[in-house]
Parts: sequence; C-alpha cells; structure tokens
Amino acid sequence: MATRMNRRNFIAKTIGSFAAIGAGTALYAWQIEPRWLEIVQVDMPIKNLPPSLVGKTLMQISDLHVGKRFNPSFVIKSLQKAAALKPDFVAYTGDYITLTNNEVDYQALEQVLTNAVKGTLGTVGILGNHDYGTAWQQDDVADNVTERLTRHGIQVLRNKTAVVNGLQFIGFDDYWGTQFNPTAAFANYQNTLPTIALCHNPDVCDLPVWPNFQSWILSGHTHGGQVKPPFLPAPLLPVKNKKYAAGKILLDGDRTLYINRALGHLWQVRFNVRPEITLFQLQQA
Repeated sequence: MATRMNRRNFIAKTIGSFAAIGAGTALYAWQIEPRWLEIVQVDMPIKNLPPSLVGKTLMQISDLHVGKRFNPSFVIKSLQKAAALKPDFVAYTGDYITLTNNEVDYQALEQVLTNAVKGTLGTVGILGNHDYGTAWQQDDVADNVTERLTRHGIQVLRNKTAVVNGLQFIGFDDYWGTQFNPTAAFANYQNTLPTIALCHNPDVCDLPVWPNFQSWILSGHTHGGQVKPPFLPAPLLPVKNKKYAAGKILLDGDRTLYINRALGHLWQVRFNVRPEITLFQLQQA
C-alpha cells in the first residue's frame, strides 16, 4: 500500500511540475520575450565602400506592426533606445501597420513615427505586405502609410534606387503587394557603388531579378517564426523557402541576405525568437 501511495504521489508531483513548467513557459512567451529587445550587432563588409564610410553604422528596423493588437509602448521605448545609439544610416524594411477589423490605427502609427529613429547620414525605408491593407491589395493604404513615413523623415523607396551620402540603396516594393517591380527598382542601379538592397519578403532572393548584384539584401517579414522550439526549425514561416527564417544567410551570386526577426509582432507570443533591432558596422569587403 505504501509503495502504491508513493507511486501516486510521485506521479501527482510529476504532473504538477510539468503543469507548472508549461504555465511558466506560456507566461514567458506571452509577457516577457515579446518585450525583451535584443540589439544584434553584425559586421557588414561591402564592395566598393569608400574609406569615408568605413566604420559607419547602419541600423535595420523591421515589422513594427502598429495596430490595436498590442500596446505600442514597447515599440516606442525600443525606438528611443535605438536612437540613443546614433546610427549613421537607418533602413526600415516594411510592415509598419497591422489592420484590425480592416481598419488602420493611424493615430497609433503617428505616435510611433514621432519616435522614429533617423540616421545622421540618411534614413530610408520600404513597404511590406501589411502596408497594403486588406489582402495586400489596397493602394490607398500603401500611399497613406508612405505619406506619413515621408513626413516623418523616412525616404520611402518604392521600386527605386537612391544614393544617400555615398551609399546606394535599392528599394523593392512588396512582393505580395500590387506594385512589385524589380526592373524599375534596378533602373538606376550603378554596380560600381557600395550597395544595399531592401526587400521585405526574402523569397524575392530566389527570383531571377538580381542583375550583377553582389552585396547585401536586408529583409524582414518572417519574424523568425516568432516561436522556435530548441534544436528544431520554426514551424510557421510565411515564406516559400523555409531556410529563410532569421539572421545571416549566404546566397549564390556573391549575395548576403540578412533577415531581421522584427520589432513588433502579429500576435503577442515569442519563444526563443526575441524582438530585434540590427546594428551593422560597415567594412570594406
């Protein structure tokens, strides 16, 4: 009888322990990690980089997802921390908004953009799929978001190339949106200049749209999967190529892809995928 009771107590305690661990993990993934910012520092060797830009910093900020699904205070505080680092260049790689009941919270977006990080030498950005509203098909929403970004000092590159204080940026409009046009994006591309491409959805890296491009591509979109079990791939990634989850990935054609894990989120849950702002240090290749 005693042995049977001990066994029951052991089973009960074991079940209780697992339940406590599960509850603790759920609480962590809901309330802690989504608000635990990581500033990731990465060396960025670039071809044709002039001596005047060696050692300069480029900050990537992606996927703010401002809307009614979560309080924007974490995003604002993160932007304030990032601004204190005084980056030389800042690149935003899309998805500034998230619709709720097919509505954009423009008031919250304005509040966030008031705290937008600006580079001392230049600030550029592109749009993501969510910036095109419902089903990624609302041009009026994309135009409205673009106007607000521009007013707050972010040069939005919609299928355009721009040279900003010696650094060339190629900006793709979103792959799932209505205006994706890589030919237009490369129309004024100069392959003798140090160049960085901004492309929200990393699946574009697999398309035959990269003429003589041998440099870095900065993307977002995946959020790193938001939940990544230890030693396993992230189970939910909104990309066709499932190797495009997060971080630095070497591609063919002497290209380097970097996928930012996102600052905001669609749903308030993260596990083993902390929100990220990336700080690159420019180096000569």
